Amino acid sequence: MRLGTWNLENLFKPGGDGPTGQAEYDVKLAGLAATVTELAPDVLAVQEVGDPEALDDLVERLPGAWVTALADPDRRGIRVGFVSRLALADVAQFADFPTELGGVQVDDAGERIEQMGRPALQARVDAGGTRLDVITTHLKSKLLTYPGGRFGPKDEGERARFAVYALHRRAAEAATVRAGADALLEGDGTSRAVVVAGDLNDEPQAATTQIFLGPGGSEIGTPGHTQPDRGDGHRLFNLAPLIPEEQRYSRVYRGRRELIDHLLVSHALLDDVTDVTTGSGRTPSITDDPRRRRNAPQSDHRPVVMTLDI
Repeated sequence: MRLGTWNLENLFKPGGDGPTGQAEYDVKLAGLAATVTELAPDVLAVQEVGDPEALDDLVERLPGAWVTALADPDRRGIRVGFVSRLALADVAQFADFPTELGGVQVDDAGERIEQMGRPALQARVDAGGTRLDVITTHLKSKLLTYPGGRFGPKDEGERARFAVYALHRRAAEAATVRAGADALLEGDGTSRAVVVAGDLNDEPQAATTQIFLGPGGSEIGTPGHTQPDRGDGHRLFNLAPLIPEEQRYSRVYRGRRELIDHLLVSHALLDDVTDVTTGSGRTPSITDDPRRRRNAPQSDHRPVVMTLDI
């Protein structure tokens, strides 16, 4: 079985926030479809789906039969979802922060939010007799926006404050998804197959990404990785170290490679992972202004896909 995650980058119909014309839209769909066909996932967690009809147009270009599911959109109109060859069961979204957090401030005016900007979505699939619970998510971006829709700050103080607001929000969203995974694991991750997939908008060692892992000390590549302990029932393992080093990135920002899209699995699936890849092809370098990529022929992210021997 192959399972992956991919940020499709503003998958909208032409006009509005989408490509300026039908020709540009068709080129983007063709590029996305070629990549999905090459990677051949059975289940693909997707992010930045704008119009649901645009996802339908993409699926029509894929070989075989597929089903889809989408969460509610954020204020900008993008959402997470699934594209799957396997039936999707028990599909549900969630967004509420743990009540103990008490909300998170998001701007200088003091606005506080108590939900994820983009709800996460979970679904259950049956793969060769193995029941997999999969969560797809897209956390708050590191690319900052400022009042009035600006992509640049008025001064360095504003930049610093809004970076803090974004970091607090991303951390709260990570804690929310971690709580959703806990509900699926029920402390029995050595037998329950759970996957968290998505654009976490930070790299493997970032504090927000580390929130997903659970009890520390057994990350892949560490001395404790092969030593069973009581924490294994609660852990999620980031598969980043299993990606070949030359492929270990999913975005290029100002010429610097970053791995911000991740697959995490419960202990029950660790021994079943046979390979992890981010695909092939050229990845464009982006800046802080996403408007420049409106007519881009592909996504600015690389997919991350794993093969499971189940």
